[in-house]
Order: sequence, then C-alpha cells, then structure tokens
Amino acid sequence: MTDYEKFIENKTHLGGMHGFDPIWMPDDNFDFQTEISTWNIRKGRSATFADCGMGKSRMLLTFAENVVRHTNKPVLVITPIAVGFQMIQEAEKIGVNAERCTDGKFSSKIVVTNYERLHYFDRNDFIGCVCDESSILKNFDGVTKLQVTEFMKKMPYRLLCTATAAPNDYIELGTSSEALGELGYIDMLKMFFKANNDSYAQGGSGNGARRWSHDFGGKFRFRGHAERDFWRWVCSWARALRKPSDMGFDDGNFILPELITNQHIVKARSLKDGYLLPLPARGLQEQREERSRTVDERCEHAAMIACSTKDPVVSWCHLNREGDLIEKLIPDAKQISGSDSDERKEELFKAFQSKQLRVLVTKPQVAGFGFNWQHCNHQTFFPSHSFEQWYQCIRRSWRFGQKNPVTIDVIATEGESDVLQNLKRKEIAAMEMFDNLVSLMNNELKLQKNNKQKSKGNLPTWM
Repeated sequence: MTDYEKFIENKTHLGGMHGFDPIWMPDDNFDFQTEISTWNIRKGRSATFADCGMGKSRMLLTFAENVVRHTNKPVLVITPIAVGFQMIQEAEKIGVNAERCTDGKFSSKIVVTNYERLHYFDRNDFIGCVCDESSILKNFDGVTKLQVTEFMKKMPYRLLCTATAAPNDYIELGTSSEALGELGYIDMLKMFFKANNDSYAQGGSGNGARRWSHDFGGKFRFRGHAERDFWRWVCSWARALRKPSDMGFDDGNFILPELITNQHIVKARSLKDGYLLPLPARGLQEQREERSRTVDERCEHAAMIACSTKDPVVSWCHLNREGDLIEKLIPDAKQISGSDSDERKEELFKAFQSKQLRVLVTKPQVAGFGFNWQHCNHQTFFPSHSFEQWYQCIRRSWRFGQKNPVTIDVIATEGESDVLQNLKRKEIAAMEMFDNLVSLMNNELKLQKNNKQKSKGNLPTWM
C-alpha cells in the first residue's frame, strides 16, 4: 500500500471487516441469533442493538468464545453490577467456560466483570472486549465512558450490546461508534449534523483532539440530505432488531403476551404553597418538589397494589424515602439500594429470581438493566423523564419466556402530567429510530468501504 493509499485509508469513516469466519455456534441457537453472531464475528468490531429478551447474552458469549478459539487469548465481558451471575449461568447453558472476576486476577479465557471494577484490569491482558448494556457509554462526559473507551482502544475485537440505543437523541450512537474505532463522536456531528445556533463550546481532551461541550437535545439537526446516509452509516457497524421478523425470520415464541399499562392518578393531600388548585408542575424544580411532597400518597398506593396479590411484584422507586416507605408498608418486601454491598445485592436478586422473595423494591439505576424476571408479571412504577429507565424496567418482565400478560401500574399525581406526556413523546422517538434502522437493514442499504481513487494525477510538463 502506497503512502497515498494509507492516507485515504485513514481518512475513511467506514470500518471494514476485521474479524474471521465463525468457528463455533451453540446447537440450540435461533436462526436470527446465529445470523447476528456470524456477522459480529466476521465484522470483528460491531454493535448489536437487540431488544430485551432476544438473547444478547448468548450472542455476546458466542462472540467471545469464537475470539478465544481463534486467538487463544482472553476476552473481557463487562456487565452492569450484580448481573454477572446471570452471565455465568448463561455461559454454562451453552457450554462456554467463563469466570467471574472482580480483582483483575483470573485464570479462564473468558472473564466476566462489572463496569465499576474495570480499573482492576489491564487491557494488555486481553485480545477482545465485550460491553453488555453498553448504553452506559452515552454519558459521554462521564468517567466510566472515558475509561471504557480507553480500555477498548486499539483492541482487535470489540462488541457492544444494548437494547435501547439512543431513544431520544443520537449521543449513544456516536459514542458507540467511537468506542468501536469507527467514526468519532465529534466527527459524526460535523459530518451529519448542523448546530441550530452555530455555537460550539470548544474544550480540550487528550492527544490534542478537539472537543465540544454541549447539550445535544434541541441544538443539532440533520444536514440537508444527511439523514438517510446517517442511518446507512450506522448500519455499516451495527445490527438492530426488536423481533426476529425484522430480519426475515419467524417470530414464533417471541410474540409476547399482552402488556397492560394502568395509570393511577393519586390526589395530593396538600397543595403547593400559595396555590388553591393542583396545577401541573412546570420545570424540573417544580416536578422534584411535587415528587418530594407526595411521597406518602404515592407509596401507600403502590403498597396497596402490591398487597392485593400473592404473586411476585417489582416496586420501582427513585428516592430513598420512597424505597424505605414501600419496604415498610409491604410485610414481605425487601429493598435493594445503591448503598448495599455487592454481596447483599446478589443475594436478594437471586432470592427474587428463585421466588424466595415475593416483592422486590429497588431503583432503575440499581436493577433496571440485564435481569431476567419472567417469573414476575406485575410491576408498580413512579414515572420520570427517562424513557430508557421506563423501557428497561418493563422489559425485565415483558420479554421472551414470559407466559402471562404483564401489568404495569404507573402511579403519578395530578401535577406530574407533563412527565407522563414527555415519556410518551420519547417512546415515539425511540420507535422512529428503530424503524429507520430496521428498514435500512432489511433493504441492505449500507455504505461500503470502497475507495476507487487510486490513479495518480499527471503533472503538467512545466512542473
């Protein structure tokens, strides 16, 4: 390759196929799982945006096992906290030897740890890295994102897996691409998007790279004719599906039972100071005050619902006061909070999963990702502005393997009407994003890494 060809190669924004042909597949894979796994392995560095219950754990373990067999070198699998034991269980099901490790000392070729323990590991010990629930990377100003991206940098084999990629913005897609060594986040913005107010706050980052600090929401829009090319570019390094038929396969058992969403409007016992009527809370400050002022009313209603059945229930909360009160009001409930030790969290999660614990009280930040709770088909939920939390919490129960209709009781006050409307808006945006991805993939519209400008120009005779 000439110097000029290398220059063009480095300038291209599409990655190529960096992997190899699959060596091994689980015998009991569904067809779509084998297809996605095959593409991931051949691609070498890719993302899988598969809905909850589609078997992401199985697919990422298949990727890791193939990399190990191909290179005979270790692969690190990073999961949310307390989800590691489920990953080990899944590995055992498909005959993969995986080890759980939290201190950086391991003996197996496939190592499972959590994001909070990544600093104990040396990236030079691994040939590949897999991020489960990689939506954590969308916090592009966060320490965790920078740590994960730096850990994966230059690693030959990488895979990101998540169910809710950028439901209401494109931050996660940009940071995922950057982590995979594709087009950088800022380069993505400059190529496909335009700033509404033409204002970037320039900052600094390592290696002299240019960065801009901003709030994505509302400040960027697609360039004139860039939207289609943007989605085609995403399809060049990612695969997305909500159900097998998105890829042309039979949905079969992946057709889920009914999802029943009940909205309960609780009347506040007291009004906001200076008000005669319960008006909608405007802005985050008023909404926080509304939530704090109505803790008792909302928790009592959630406890009443949970106590009206003998079946398993998950009661989601956001505030410590909410979790403490719900646990107190429900005799057979246990709360898992962020301050609990990893050992206690895992103990209670296992108890709930094995039906030894009937009512689990926890926050979306603690248990909203990765868990398989098909045995539970009833949840209570206090709404927030986070569509990702809402969606992920529901899908702990409403997923492949669920045999019964799933009931979600949403408990809010009259003042939280704006929060409910915002969740609905974000749901529509999320469906639009997946529609774009799936439509383009079904039509095999993806950009190819093909640079045909290889001939050298002729110099004028006078030079």
